[in-house]
Amino acid sequence: MDPLLEMRGVRKRFGAVVALDGIDLTVGRGEIHALVGENGAGKSTLMKVLSGVHAPDAGAMTFDGAPFAPRRPADALARGVAMVYQELNLAPDLTVAQNLVLGRESSRLGWLARREDRSRVAPVLELLDHPDLGPDARVGDLGPGARQLVEIGRALLGDAKLVVLDEPTSSLSAAETDTLYEVIRRLEGRGVSIVYISHFLEEVKRIAERYTVLRDGVTVGGGDVESTSIDAIVEQMVGRSLDEAYPRVPHEPGESILELDGLAGAALPVDASLTLRRGEVLGIAGLVGAGRSELLRAVFGLAPVRAGTVKVAGVPDRGRGVRARIAQGVGLVSEDRKAEGLALDRSLAENLTLSNARPFTRFGWLSTRDRAAATTKWVEALSIKSRDPDQTAGELSGGNQQKIAIARLLHQDADVLLLDEPTRGIDVGAKVEVYRLIGELAQKGKAVLVVSSYLPELLGICDRVAVMHRGHLGEARAVDDWTEHELLDRATRGAT
Repeated sequence: MDPLLEMRGVRKRFGAVVALDGIDLTVGRGEIHALVGENGAGKSTLMKVLSGVHAPDAGAMTFDGAPFAPRRPADALARGVAMVYQELNLAPDLTVAQNLVLGRESSRLGWLARREDRSRVAPVLELLDHPDLGPDARVGDLGPGARQLVEIGRALLGDAKLVVLDEPTSSLSAAETDTLYEVIRRLEGRGVSIVYISHFLEEVKRIAERYTVLRDGVTVGGGDVESTSIDAIVEQMVGRSLDEAYPRVPHEPGESILELDGLAGAALPVDASLTLRRGEVLGIAGLVGAGRSELLRAVFGLAPVRAGTVKVAGVPDRGRGVRARIAQGVGLVSEDRKAEGLALDRSLAENLTLSNARPFTRFGWLSTRDRAAATTKWVEALSIKSRDPDQTAGELSGGNQQKIAIARLLHQDADVLLLDEPTRGIDVGAKVEVYRLIGELAQKGKAVLVVSSYLPELLGICDRVAVMHRGHLGEARAVDDWTEHELLDRATRGAT
């Protein structure tokens, strides 16, 4: 193998927290290399060292045969290292061409040379080869997959030799994922190296050639992807064997607690009816854009209801606000934790207790000590890797942020949990913990409504599954009555 990147003994400490403790990583030229590990293992920190966001405390790097020590992201980009983060950084009101050249516009005598810029972006758009990516298309009008490709295109415009993709498919449909893989293969064919970070090990098996596993800031394994089983990679990630990917906690459905009858939103959903019972886990499958998230938002009061009714514990109404839903015992974990699921600049304690601060208030005064104690209890219960209750949520890894969002509902003691992509961005070991937690909640009589794009997850943890197609929610059937093929067929073609 001809190495393009070599990182040796890289260390990084943030105060008392050791994020990287002597990590080694080698990526070959034109290689697709998977970087895997649990949340908090050090993947993001290592890539921030590579891209010049953080300076390492120790260790050495070489890139393209020369010493590499970027002091800022612009230095790394100038050498050919580009990052595409999970949370995309695009200007939605600008065109595709304007986003591609943003910050690197051509100019003549102080005026923007737009014609020259269009010539520069033409070969990049040709390589991306996506029907929606015209140079004049507004980025805000594009779907998630096309926006992901725009971000990759920005990297290619800078003549990147190595592109880091951080959870690139977390918001993509199956078709958009296939398109992304085609682009990655084209980049590989042109000699561009890819560092592919993903919690979906099926993706790693499909797209990568070699892999490296990080655990607790240390390199603990790696090798050839084709000759290594997913179970073996998981064991390296978590340091133990995971005998049961979808743990089943015995629970018995009881009386109905949530009933939807002909529910319709402003645009989506079009027509949704279902009954959710206490002690039940009910899943909703469907393609991105089918209206699954809009359904949960309408139930929770975050989106308008045009028609139909919602019954919570037998009380019929529609159009109730969020405050009223919380008072009724309904809680929501949003799919978009960055925009609305969490207040990233606020503390873990504030985020976790936001929907129920009553236990910590006396005569109008807030006991921060009691709130911190409650936060610590949930942090320990969900194995959230954090420093203390006062740490800001934005400092946590994506998976640990998601756990904080789930913990808020547990602290709220919600009876109906609306979970929109609850394991997005969460590593394999943490997913098992969340699955077990969902089962335990059902065992305690909680009702759980789960939206997920990952079909094995729905089949593994749910009692019943319903499929949404173009805003219409089909009948919920026992999980044993479905296969992955049948779910996907119903999601793409609707009821037949």
